[in-house]
Amino acid sequence: MDPDFLNAFTQPSTLDRFLTEDVIAKGEKRKLIKPTSTNSPKLEELKLFLTEWINRTLKEEHIVVRSLEEDLYDGLVLHHLLENLGSLKLDVDKIALTEKKQRQKLSVIMEAVAKCLQLEESQLKWSVESILAKDLLSTLHLLVAIAKHFEPNLALPPNVQVETITIEATSRGLKTSSAVEYITEDKENIEAQSNDDAFDELFSCAPDKLDAVKKTLLQFVDQHVGKLGLNAKDIESQFSDGVILLLLIGQLEGFFLNLRNFFLTPASTMEMV
Repeated sequence: MDPDFLNAFTQPSTLDRFLTEDVIAKGEKRKLIKPTSTNSPKLEELKLFLTEWINRTLKEEHIVVRSLEEDLYDGLVLHHLLENLGSLKLDVDKIALTEKKQRQKLSVIMEAVAKCLQLEESQLKWSVESILAKDLLSTLHLLVAIAKHFEPNLALPPNVQVETITIEATSRGLKTSSAVEYITEDKENIEAQSNDDAFDELFSCAPDKLDAVKKTLLQFVDQHVGKLGLNAKDIESQFSDGVILLLLIGQLEGFFLNLRNFFLTPASTMEMV
């Protein structure tokens, strides 16, 4: 048997459960958080943050969540959460007592989430079956996606990662593979992405405002390089050789620029470089 499998499951009850035929069918894959990661401080911080966020959001409904896996698997809390955050009206009973009803309810909820987040099935990191099975990894991915979509300014704990093991039942037995999976993004990457998204949105969604932005930038540059007797009129042509940018940096940061180190009027690509 794969040593990763034995190392991943230190509790006999967990190992026994996965050795029974009805837990993982032939050809099926299951991804789980390794026990070595379940007590990670960052993971615990994220679980506590999401629990408090849900309780705060659903305070008026008098719903109190204590365990993400145990309290969300039947769809009741998720139903209330989507109605509260997205004003979504789901065509399904709020209380589902049988497993069949819970599966039907979760199907409606997952479909609504995928539609709101505009995600294809291949992009989903959760499923009806994994949520119903009280899978912590799937539950966390789902809640983080919902939080990021409906409350983008929510300060989720960044850079939360866990070690995972993927188990596959094959004709030769159980096959496993290990990996590191991120549940929330790195803070620096989020900030960089936010900056990129702002300009991407400007170019793609608001081209009519681009001229106004150019005008504002030119006024800003002209205010500083005008002291040197220069006049910035066109971003495309005047900034291509880098001269105005160098002089602007010198003015903004108080740098002394030795004019002998570069060409004020470059005549070739080599002089620009």
